[in-house]
Amino acid sequence: MKVLILGAGVVGVSSAWYLAKDGHEVTVVDRQPGAGLETSFANGGQISVSHAEPWSNPHAPARALSWFGREDAPLLFRLRWDTALFDWSVRFLRECTPGRTRSNIRDIVTLALYSREQLKALRQETAIEYDHLERGILHVYTDPKEFASAVEASKVLREFGCDRRTVDADECVAIEPALKAARPLLVGGDYTVADESGDAQCFTRKLAELCESKGVKFRYGVSVERLATDGSGVGGVIAKTPRGDETISADAYVVALGSYSPRMVRPLGIRLPVYPAKGYSATVPLGESSVAPTVAMTDDGHKLVFSRLGQRLRIAGTAEFNGYNTELNQVRCEALMSRTHELFPELRPAGKPEFWCGLRPSTPSNVPYIGRSGIPNLFLNTGHGTLGWTMACGSGTALADIVAGRKPEVPLRAM
Repeated sequence: MKVLILGAGVVGVSSAWYLAKDGHEVTVVDRQPGAGLETSFANGGQISVSHAEPWSNPHAPARALSWFGREDAPLLFRLRWDTALFDWSVRFLRECTPGRTRSNIRDIVTLALYSREQLKALRQETAIEYDHLERGILHVYTDPKEFASAVEASKVLREFGCDRRTVDADECVAIEPALKAARPLLVGGDYTVADESGDAQCFTRKLAELCESKGVKFRYGVSVERLATDGSGVGGVIAKTPRGDETISADAYVVALGSYSPRMVRPLGIRLPVYPAKGYSATVPLGESSVAPTVAMTDDGHKLVFSRLGQRLRIAGTAEFNGYNTELNQVRCEALMSRTHELFPELRPAGKPEFWCGLRPSTPSNVPYIGRSGIPNLFLNTGHGTLGWTMACGSGTALADIVAGRKPEVPLRAM
């Protein structure tokens, strides 16, 4: 059947790939001039099953309060009257109990493990290249309390199938020698050897090209205004295109618009608790003499990740809750580089960092929404938060199963 996908980010393009493999006639629309140019453009670049502990955990409220008022805080709530943020925050606090955290970790790990395997299969099938490295992900800690919490979290992750192994500070340096100068700061870490890294935007663009070779149509520069319903479901998409206003019709519709998904489905009576969490990144060109990591890393205390992308280092992270604002905040940009130079004082960049920010579509639980909506021919694939790149291939595969009426191989929480 004809399937129209709204959104050409990594989740939307992955959905297109698996739906096309199932024999559907797929069209993808996006307001940008190409694939992967919004949230997928300059994200952290990690396939990180090991990052499955949700933001909403028993430690989160106290940490958020301790960071309150700091412009460079890893987690920053802008005080503003926003009913959507208020509703989201109440739901977030409900997810911070030990029982809910454990349940969410289970769901996130299960989908992330499945997705990582789907990505490997896709890579083997297509030989797609995107500066990927299979050297694992090393989490490092410079605060004893953070490290103690991480040891407990790692036990839960291992229980659900993620082999996140606790290591001491010396082993951190052995795994990533670029940390040698920062050894006095380290108190320990954990290492997940099966995790990966790579350029998500490059992957998205190249997968879109592979999709086109299978007959998928991409229509860029198309801004979706609203979904039009008839008596049986969605009857079409009202959009502004380079040729003027147009109604685009299909048999089934997939909303993969990231943080903008709630706005699209709210007029249909669907209230998605997905809120934009602005994340920042810096992409640093590296010289021949740069002492930079080649193993992907996470600095949990500062909510930062480091990924080697060829001769570039991507530093990304933090979360700023400020509605749909996408302006760069210089203080937060500088905080990325300040922490980077603390951990890698011999980085020696070959040029100035390129700063970027994007809106991560975050649910209170960090568990995404994948599957049928309350409208028969309308499907959702959104709310992946910081793990959109990690979960993209698994989410796309599961969605294709659901559209075909099959039970997904991976268990999904009922929406």
